[in-house]
Amino acid sequence: MNLTLKIWRQKGPQDKGKMVDYKVSEISEHMSFLEMMDVLNEQLVNSGEEPVAFDHDCREGICGMCSLHINGEAHGPDRGITTCQLHMRMFKDGDTITIEPWRAKAFPVIKDLVVDRTAFERIQQAGGYISVNTSGNTQDANSIPIPKHAADEAMDAAACIGCGACVASCKNSSAMLFVGAKVSQFALLPQGRVEATDRVKNMVAQMDLEGFGNCTNTGACEVECPKGITLENIARMNRELVKANLIKF
Repeated sequence: MNLTLKIWRQKGPQDKGKMVDYKVSEISEHMSFLEMMDVLNEQLVNSGEEPVAFDHDCREGICGMCSLHINGEAHGPDRGITTCQLHMRMFKDGDTITIEPWRAKAFPVIKDLVVDRTAFERIQQAGGYISVNTSGNTQDANSIPIPKHAADEAMDAAACIGCGACVASCKNSSAMLFVGAKVSQFALLPQGRVEATDRVKNMVAQMDLEGFGNCTNTGACEVECPKGITLENIARMNRELVKANLIKF
């Protein structure tokens, strides 16, 4: 395939970026999208130009690093996949492909297609932990009875890889699907109930502090999530928050 790539180039956080056109040829339909980007960068390096900066790590759909906005869609024109799992057979010979970084105030651009997603880390640090009394006869975690539906729902929520597709696809740049998944991951299990009240209040407060927008239930986040995190997690987070605010100390 011969393709035209329109890629966002930005030297640094304080620099003004712009779209730059590139041509790539002889791209196999069996390549992954990131392999196609590797071909482009090799071409740029060989011609003495600076390669395009983009995030990647495992390239197996596990880490969530490879976050790109492709033709207006988070992770590109496929569902239930990350960018590294997107294959070039989803495109046609002669196509023009627009590639941008995540667009959100809370995800400032570092360089080109790389954005700073440490806001997610700070949200998790605000409440993503449990307290365990390790003195005396501590009960083994595997011996604590957990209803199957709760265990399944907690595991589904824990599948979130924090890629930020929910934020990038939301018209308000809301992080509520991510925060809802992390709140659910702990709130559904008995070990996580100890800090449940403080957790949801702290994580939501940190989310607001980071500058993420509010949820208006358009559902774009659920559609674009590569791990199928559902809006039920947002509803659960809201219920947890209401209960937390009603508790009198």
